[in-house]
Amino acid sequence: LAHPDRPPSPVNVTVTQLKANSATVSWDVPEGDVVIGYAILQQRQDGQMQRFIREVNTTNRACVLWDLAEDADYIIQVQSIGLYGESQASKRIHFRTLKETDRLPSNSSNQGDITMEGLDKDRQLQTGEIIIIVAVLLMWAAVIALFCRQYDIIKDNDSNNNKEKTKPSSEHSTPERPTGGLLRSK
Repeated sequence: LAHPDRPPSPVNVTVTQLKANSATVSWDVPEGDVVIGYAILQQRQDGQMQRFIREVNTTNRACVLWDLAEDADYIIQVQSIGLYGESQASKRIHFRTLKETDRLPSNSSNQGDITMEGLDKDRQLQTGEIIIIVAVLLMWAAVIALFCRQYDIIKDNDSNNNKEKTKPSSEHSTPERPTGGLLRSK
């Protein structure tokens, strides 16, 4: 039985972009439910490998499964993660990876689609990553502002020094000092 505050199980779980060593799993979440992440159980059908992928603080509804064995059968299940726990697992989905020789024809429309294996090119930035990026940008802005301020101070001091050097000297510009100096005793 599902807990009333837990989200419902994901629906329409599908596997696409099958390759020899990777595949993409996607799913839908029923409307109106607060979902803050997902969990995927990936298991090789011969039992040699099992992987559990868990992502929170994301609205992604897809995940790239990487480092898969060539020409192997897999089973996956997806769970939604809500504020009060995880949903029941979705229905089990079976798929088989391609053989390395099963390539798309060279005249395929995906010819220019170069992806790095194991990376989700549609992945959104996580909250922590965004905070780090903003902090670094603010620090750079502060360094640049400090540099500009120091540059203005140096420039102002330099222009004041040049003005003093170019003033014409006159006899009345400097105070006169009495001649004679110190008295000597004999």
